[in-house]
Amino acid sequence: MEVEPLTRATVFLGGGHIASTLAAGLRLAGYKQRIIVYDRNPEKSRALRRESQVEISRDLRSAVERAAVLIVAVRPDSVAALLHEIAACGARPGLCVSLAAGIPLRKLRARLASPVRWARAMPSPVCRIGRGLTAVCFDRRVGRTDRARVRRLFGYVGQVLEIPERQFDAFTTTYSSSHGYHALATLAKAAQSVGLDRKTALTAAAHALSDGILYWRESRQTLAHLLHEAATPGGIASATMSGMEKSGYTRVMAKGLKAGIAQARRNAKT
Repeated sequence: MEVEPLTRATVFLGGGHIASTLAAGLRLAGYKQRIIVYDRNPEKSRALRRESQVEISRDLRSAVERAAVLIVAVRPDSVAALLHEIAACGARPGLCVSLAAGIPLRKLRARLASPVRWARAMPSPVCRIGRGLTAVCFDRRVGRTDRARVRRLFGYVGQVLEIPERQFDAFTTTYSSSHGYHALATLAKAAQSVGLDRKTALTAAAHALSDGILYWRESRQTLAHLLHEAATPGGIASATMSGMEKSGYTRVMAKGLKAGIAQARRNAKT
């Protein structure tokens, strides 16, 4: 599929998992604007074109110059090389959004400065089905119109939160859907150890996590109220939660988040 000259589009640099997720979510939501992807791996590009009707650019400079919004969707350890390549090819991007976890705005700005206007975004993989959550923050050079454009783009695939950049690493470690998958696997495994078969264990654990949280969201009751309601003195839920807490449940959770934040800070040093 050829790309017409001078046409402005949403452009992804990188055709991996996060680009695939966002492109699929945007199309599912009825996003009609052109989506162009540049990736050195032709297999990734072809797969994205089949799945989400994106257009493929085989030339970095032309991809950058066609971008109304340029989305840097490569791994954190590949960001520096990509930005160097953009600078070297003579392209002059405008509004750029980095999806690279841990790479702060000051480092992005140092690699590609004015007239580039930098934003960061952390979209959830659940964006693929329109139920995502994306945190955004902006460099001070980004004006009101561009900020609205970025929020609107990610709003197609779920809820958008604008937060201070200093909170980004903590947000990234907290919001990941991997917590849900890990909790589901762990709870189901524990249930098997006390007598349930695998299928029943997964069904019960999934209800406890997903349907319980859905009820909290839709009932508009406070989390504190629901916890109090569930933890009837002398009841099974109360005994279960007490046993988990005594075993260090909160401490283990905090330790995991701190490990994630440490990794994000290591990314920032790349």
